[in-house]
Amino acid sequence: MNKIKVLIVDDSAVVRQVLQGVLELDPAIQVIGAAPDPIFALDRMNREWPDVIVLDVEMPRMDGITFLKKIMAEHPTPVVICSTLTERGAATTVQAMEAGAVTIVTKPKVGLKQFLSDSAADLINAVKEASQANVSRLKPVLARVARMEPKLTADAIMPAAGAHAMAQTTERIVAIGTSTGGTQALEVVLTALPRVCPGIVVVQHMPEKFTASFAARLDSLCEIEVREAKNNDRVIPGLALIAPGGKHMLLKRSGAYYHAEVVDGPVVNRHRPSVDVLFRSVAKFAGKNATGIIMTGMGDDGAKGLKEMHDAGAPTVAQDEESCVVFGMPKEAIKLGGVDRVMGLQDIPKAILTG
Repeated sequence: MNKIKVLIVDDSAVVRQVLQGVLELDPAIQVIGAAPDPIFALDRMNREWPDVIVLDVEMPRMDGITFLKKIMAEHPTPVVICSTLTERGAATTVQAMEAGAVTIVTKPKVGLKQFLSDSAADLINAVKEASQANVSRLKPVLARVARMEPKLTADAIMPAAGAHAMAQTTERIVAIGTSTGGTQALEVVLTALPRVCPGIVVVQHMPEKFTASFAARLDSLCEIEVREAKNNDRVIPGLALIAPGGKHMLLKRSGAYYHAEVVDGPVVNRHRPSVDVLFRSVAKFAGKNATGIIMTGMGDDGAKGLKEMHDAGAPTVAQDEESCVVFGMPKEAIKLGGVDRVMGLQDIPKAILTG
């Protein structure tokens, strides 16, 4: 079995040293080099090209985003962004995700060595996930880090819907779940929608602080309004609510109105927010009034929830393998029998509008 060759690019010697030590704990990973900036990295890559690049975004001589765009244009390679958990860092990292990065690993300003050592499984899984991504589909449009914790189900947040889902109304909503490759996929889908469209609730696997910047960027590009969800936000036509990183988002209904409930809770399927949690709540409170859509992503988060939506009478859609960066989540949903239609990314906006 060939090892995953990794190049680390970060201007901090401490970060380079700790990242290398953590990644080399896994026998499937080989760190072939560690560079202080993209110029040194390019020289190293000309001698041996890595399978995955772990990249900081704020560095001297050439910033990470410029470097990333160059790599994706000339020799597309999976990139894991290693970014500081700050508002400024979040905005910059979202730009990197849109430029083609696969996923995000966060690092604190202080306590770095202990943090990275404690999060060894997160870093290793991020690199392994990135190595499986089809980056030829990660093109800039015109991450998950899975903790090795007990893999809880949506039962940890709310019980399953009963046999009788809520009666049908004229108010439709759409629930979308996605992970690796989802930032680009969501941009394709949401920018294609007219202002008059059903209310949308979205879980994109992403750390806290990053989802606000991601939603703001989408809002600047879309005809519809896009924003990070807050507790009790109404779900209304022409609005897409993005689940905040580090929190679960559920759909609830009060009378004729749908609203988002943002809650704490354990990680579900090793994620918070979890697609399964959102989809279960949609099955319970919207039933056949909703459309469920599962898109590109690693793992199986959302597969069981989409089956619950399907069983509650909701039409369900999975993104096809050809257009996915990683055909993990859609594949698992299809295997469970929870998918009515499989379609390419470009066809998903029509499904949102027509149900």
